[in-house]
Amino acid sequence: MRSRHEMPFGASLAAGGGVNFRLWGPAARQVDLALDAGVGAPPRLVPAACDAQGWWECHVPEATAGTLYQWRINGELLVPDPASRQNPLGPLQPSCVVDPLQFEWDEDWAGRPWSEVVLYELHVGAFTPEGTFTAASERLEELAHLGITALEVMPVADFPGRFGWGYDGVLPFAPHAAYGTPDEFKYFIQAAHRLGMMVFLDVVYNHFGPAGNYLGRYAPQFFSQSHASPWGAAINFDGPGSRFVRDFFVHNALYWVQEYRIDGLRLDAVHAIVDASRPDILQEISTGVRAATRGRHVHLVLENENNHHERLSAQPRPGCYDGQWNDDFHHALHAALTGETQGYYHDYGHEPLNLLARAMTHGMLFEPSERKPGGARRERREAPPQPLGTMVNYANNHDQTGNRALGERLGQLAPPGAGPLALLLSLLTPATPMLFFGDEFGTETPFRYFADWEGELREAVRQGRQREFGHMARAADGSPVELPDPCDTATFEASRPDPAHRRTPDGQRALELVQSALAMRRQHIAPRQPLLLTGHHTAQRVGDTGLRVCWRYSDGQLLVLELNLGAQPLHVPAAGPALAGERELLRHAWPEGTAPDVWPAWAGRWVMGAAAV
Repeated sequence: MRSRHEMPFGASLAAGGGVNFRLWGPAARQVDLALDAGVGAPPRLVPAACDAQGWWECHVPEATAGTLYQWRINGELLVPDPASRQNPLGPLQPSCVVDPLQFEWDEDWAGRPWSEVVLYELHVGAFTPEGTFTAASERLEELAHLGITALEVMPVADFPGRFGWGYDGVLPFAPHAAYGTPDEFKYFIQAAHRLGMMVFLDVVYNHFGPAGNYLGRYAPQFFSQSHASPWGAAINFDGPGSRFVRDFFVHNALYWVQEYRIDGLRLDAVHAIVDASRPDILQEISTGVRAATRGRHVHLVLENENNHHERLSAQPRPGCYDGQWNDDFHHALHAALTGETQGYYHDYGHEPLNLLARAMTHGMLFEPSERKPGGARRERREAPPQPLGTMVNYANNHDQTGNRALGERLGQLAPPGAGPLALLLSLLTPATPMLFFGDEFGTETPFRYFADWEGELREAVRQGRQREFGHMARAADGSPVELPDPCDTATFEASRPDPAHRRTPDGQRALELVQSALAMRRQHIAPRQPLLLTGHHTAQRVGDTGLRVCWRYSDGQLLVLELNLGAQPLHVPAAGPALAGERELLRHAWPEGTAPDVWPAWAGRWVMGAAAV
């Protein structure tokens, strides 16, 4: 099976031979296609014709797959194709014509249902020493053996420089050149499919990166004249010319799920997208993807700090999304274990254990609210219960770890003994779980912000990080330490999880813990997701550090978690609810023979049974 997504822009191989080139440049006075003529030779120019809507196009009979080209704007500026499928030397160099039909896909893969999703977020560049799709492919079997069912790949849209997080991409259709070719990315995806794993891709539709983006020179309609973004010019989804802009991003979503057979998209920071249209761009993307992927399990996930729960649906529905990263769960867990109340955690410092309990039984904690400078909500209103499967829970991710001064993971910040329990809590509730790469073997390697910027931008990023985090860069004893330079190669290299730790006794214990937890999830939680109720789950405080959480199913079964998030054993005078046919599913740090009225320190115990009549 071969797959190609037809687009109204970019370069496409013509049925009768040659290549059709098309660019939307309504503000350009003259546009030529500049064909690469070899090393040291000036490009060969082919004039493009323009229609009334600002589309420039031309046909080059002798062009084929592998032809290098740029667009020349107004006789002076050479730019890449914004819809380029490949830029072999990066976005500041020529684009390359690609034949998507060269890659042959297996025909028997249709994905997996949402109830079976266990996400594993990874950064391609930091996942292996080589930092390539090919090298990452060789690591997939061990993840499948662990119980991972879905890889969530941080953005691969091409950006300038050798390394970066990927959220400042400028060519949304071209995989980052340092990671490999389009076919090598497809091979990575197919390798995952052959191991029973889906591949989700992180996409950024709220802004373009600050370097290598030339759209404003010939298509300023891409950017809003009335809305702002935290990262520069906001995308124009609802102003004059926005139909062409909306099509660009809708086609991007369709491109990944069709041409690359991607199984899911995670849309970054949609709270930074402003669109007064109805349907808005998020609804339009969802509707388009659902229509284009009938017969496949293709999932859509949001990052949305505004908690617009009406966008979520427990069943795939046009216009809606399957899940959302649940910051409320993470922030409550983090505050409960570390005591931190600044930045992200401002709204979670009062009774964090109560907030954690509600996050585990209700999903989101807060309704949308305006934010004060620094991020705190102006008003804290409780959100209604959500279908718990729509919540994506995690102990670490790139944001919450990388957006710290030193990039520490929760395991390094929490008290001794608490880290493994925190990881289990992210895996063993009815919410959808996500691991951050390296956590499966308890890595102690940080994950830091890194970006290979140059010149004035490099200095601006350095100074910005210093202003934001310089006062927070402290060693364990509280003494100040130098803030890592995000543009230094050493910062990037230090963010690779140390593979040697995997082979240590601690690393092996962590792997065994995760594997046993995911086996329990696969056997006892995932199959029961269709029976999970909404709004009927309860949590009871037990002493100062304990929780007893009960999740209820429509057939009368209960999943019960007894949890001590404290450094001292907890004496429990009252027994929990009586369960008929009670069976223990998993215990952590809870020795056999422990007295019934004692919960050990940093311990959890999962049991299931029928509610007593």
